[in-house]
Amino acid sequence: MAAEYLANAVQEVALNGPVIFNASIPCTRGCIYHEDETGIFILRGITNQCYATYQVTFNGNIAVPEGGTVGPIAVAITVNGEPRLTSRAIYTPAAADEYGNVTSTAIIKVPRGCCFSLSVDAVPATTDPTVTPAPVINVQNANLVISRIA
Repeated sequence: MAAEYLANAVQEVALNGPVIFNASIPCTRGCIYHEDETGIFILRGITNQCYATYQVTFNGNIAVPEGGTVGPIAVAITVNGEPRLTSRAIYTPAAADEYGNVTSTAIIKVPRGCCFSLSVDAVPATTDPTVTPAPVINVQNANLVISRIA
């Protein structure tokens, strides 16, 4: 079982804010809940086992907006409000409005009977406190595939 969510137009995404998805080929089994024009997904632990296991893959193009300060930018898969830093996808453009393609994947285990929230957020590209992250990034051709794998 898989579901796909899309957003083709350029959108500005604030630091720690979610990418918005406005089109979908949704889950028909009730395992994944999403409303178009939002960035939050609910993964449900509907299973007879201890965990429902999902594979989440994001792919999209990101850039520093025109007039922004060029530097590394990133997105990450976020679960229950916490970015999975191992899913952080970083791109360093040479100029503003120069897009680069990024991909991120995470395996998420949802305990039976529980629900986890999921989003793809703009995050700092580094944990170095001396580097100021971009306050906003552009995201285009966003594609999120959520597959129930167990």
